[in-house]
Amino acid sequence: IYTMVYQGVEHSTVIQKRIRNASDADKKFAKIKDNQIPIVLVPRWPILFHFALNVPSGPFVLWQHFQKDMGKLNPGVIWFWPAWNRVSHIVTRATITYNAPAKNCPTADNVMVNVDLSLTFRIGPDIDGARNFIYKLGAHRFDELLSSETEEAIRGLVYSVTHDKVNDLREEFAVGMLATLNSKVQSYGVQIMNVKITDVKLPHELQERLERTTTFKTKMEEKEKTFENKLRVVEDEAITELETIMKKNSRKVQEVQAEMQRFVIEQREMEEKAKGSGRVQQVETKSKVEVSIKKAQGDEFVNRVKGQQEGEALLKKTEIECQKKIIESNQRAHVVVKQSEVDLKKSEFDAGAMIASAKVEAEAAKSLEEKRRYELEWARLEVLKKIAGDGRRFISGEKGKQILNDLIPETTIKRAPILNGVH
Repeated sequence: IYTMVYQGVEHSTVIQKRIRNASDADKKFAKIKDNQIPIVLVPRWPILFHFALNVPSGPFVLWQHFQKDMGKLNPGVIWFWPAWNRVSHIVTRATITYNAPAKNCPTADNVMVNVDLSLTFRIGPDIDGARNFIYKLGAHRFDELLSSETEEAIRGLVYSVTHDKVNDLREEFAVGMLATLNSKVQSYGVQIMNVKITDVKLPHELQERLERTTTFKTKMEEKEKTFENKLRVVEDEAITELETIMKKNSRKVQEVQAEMQRFVIEQREMEEKAKGSGRVQQVETKSKVEVSIKKAQGDEFVNRVKGQQEGEALLKKTEIECQKKIIESNQRAHVVVKQSEVDLKKSEFDAGAMIASAKVEAEAAKSLEEKRRYELEWARLEVLKKIAGDGRRFISGEKGKQILNDLIPETTIKRAPILNGVH
């Protein structure tokens, strides 16, 4: 059992303590001297028997029979308890606060600091946890374990940072240390409830410098706050002025926007008016175009009808003329045929008459010869008269001879007088 004294708080020690009677357990657990914290009490053995053994109800009470562990002993009074049965251990149920300061821990920049650490734990929470603690670990070894683990963790933590950042790692260290300790002692029936760094102390000179630095920083912060207040006042004035300007500009913007809206409305009205006029003109133009198209189509149809009518009229006229000409031709042909037939009949009749006349003349040739000559001469004179009446003509050559032969038969001996240059 020993006590380690550090600058600041003293290092706690958990101990196992012998007592006279089990009934004094609560008083002994409450009595802490020189930072020695009793967590396990061992009552003395009786010589023959306990006349009246008072078993406390607060802590865990373990008993043995001929030094063999028998587990939990229920609280109450036991009469005439023999010496081979004994209360072996009384384990506290209370939550214990354990101080574990570390002195002269070097930081990353080789500044020695003192760190005060405090943790709370309890044994249990049931009788099995208490038995594991007593027979597997014990108070003395538990104290050594806590002391070594906490100091090692503190020194490792302090060495990982510089002196100006030691205070910033309290919460981070507490969480990590709590998990580390629980992982190592939980199997022995111990529960670490909380780990906390209560204080971090730097060397005196460095502490004074840091205090002066802190004071200077405080003054700087005050100056900064004063400056910030002045700046805030200026900013507020500037913001107020800016808001006034912004409101003024906002009104101007609203006026401009209203003017723009009026312009847009007027533009829309003009556009709608122009669109309406355009639509009217478009409709009028379309109507005119449609009328022109209809008129052209009507003219085309009229011209087509007129053309058809004129063509049909021309065709009818042509057909009529053709029919007329055909009819006239047929009529002329019929007339010619009839005339030819009449002429033929006439010729036949004339031929018959001539034949008859010839017969008669043959019979009276001699008596009529002079008459015939007179008639022929008269006929010749008629022809000459006709030729002479048409104008003077000169006929020579074969044709003249032929005409002369026709006019004057070769049998005629008597020479005719010259008339109009024709012999």
